[in-house]
Amino acid sequence: MLFLYMVKKYQIRWLLILTFFISLFTALMGDYSSQDFKWWYSLNHFAKVFLPLSACWLLHGYFLTNNFKKLSGYLKHLLSIVMGFIILLAVSFVSDFILPKNYLFSKEVGYEKMEDINAHLGSSALFSVLCFIIFYNRQASVVLKKTQNEKNLLEKSHLMAQLLSLQQQISPHFLFNSLSTLKTMVKDENAKNYIVKLAGVYRYVLSLNERYLTSLEDELEFITSYIHILHERFQNSLIVEIKIPTKFYKYTIPSLSLQLLIENAIKHNVFSSERPLLITVFITDSGEMVVENNFQPKMVRGGQSGTGLKNIIERYKLLTGRPVDISQKDQKFVVTIPLLEYEDNYHRR
Repeated sequence: MLFLYMVKKYQIRWLLILTFFISLFTALMGDYSSQDFKWWYSLNHFAKVFLPLSACWLLHGYFLTNNFKKLSGYLKHLLSIVMGFIILLAVSFVSDFILPKNYLFSKEVGYEKMEDINAHLGSSALFSVLCFIIFYNRQASVVLKKTQNEKNLLEKSHLMAQLLSLQQQISPHFLFNSLSTLKTMVKDENAKNYIVKLAGVYRYVLSLNERYLTSLEDELEFITSYIHILHERFQNSLIVEIKIPTKFYKYTIPSLSLQLLIENAIKHNVFSSERPLLITVFITDSGEMVVENNFQPKMVRGGQSGTGLKNIIERYKLLTGRPVDISQKDQKFVVTIPLLEYEDNYHRR
């Protein structure tokens, strides 16, 4: 499995294709006699081409398939080409001493004369740039295809969510307008407030058909109404504390992420007024949002699916590729999700 992963990640098929054509092209330039030709001459020539190229190719692959936060894209590419040139030159030098003489040529390019050294330098620079260009183009093609597949999957998932929403809601705007009418008919202030909060929740959920991400400020405004409704139901059995400074309001998260995490905690824990469920939402020093609750799990036969958590993990994977951390420690269940930059991510609406 590891071998297949390396072959796919480092585009080994294209390395072999490149080696074959370079070996064939240079072999045709040889001045050997067909009468003196032996089959292993070709293998030896292929090895002399393959070893330096493969070292250079894998180095380019390492630079182009990994992120280096301290290096800009231009500097990373330049460093890759320079390092590829050096390692290609070094491996060529070593292979010339380890492998037999290349009998396809009556005279091999050595290292004593300046013109021979210049030939080695020129060919190494040329092949380093060639390897980089080919690997870069292949990697760009892979990333483009992956991005397109993820976009299609995300759009399909979003469309399915919209269809499911339509299936589960009978004339949602009619119900929303009915709530507004009901508020004018009710005299009790607590009941009126409950209807207002419920209408706010409903309005927010209806607006989500238009976007994948929402600002943290909008999500928290919605959560305030959502928590009010929960408190009417659970009274003192549920305590939700939100400690998020306003400076983080400009960030975004996948829509309804916070609601799903709170709902997940309620769904999978046992709580009462004597043993309340405490859910705390706060921001870490590294700028990530944490939803933490005391761990009082329900005993459910056959286990629990955790659909809400799976939904959040999948959406973060599709939207950003960044992980969602889930842990259980000190009788606490902790979910940590990244906050997303508005400028980089809100265009996915």
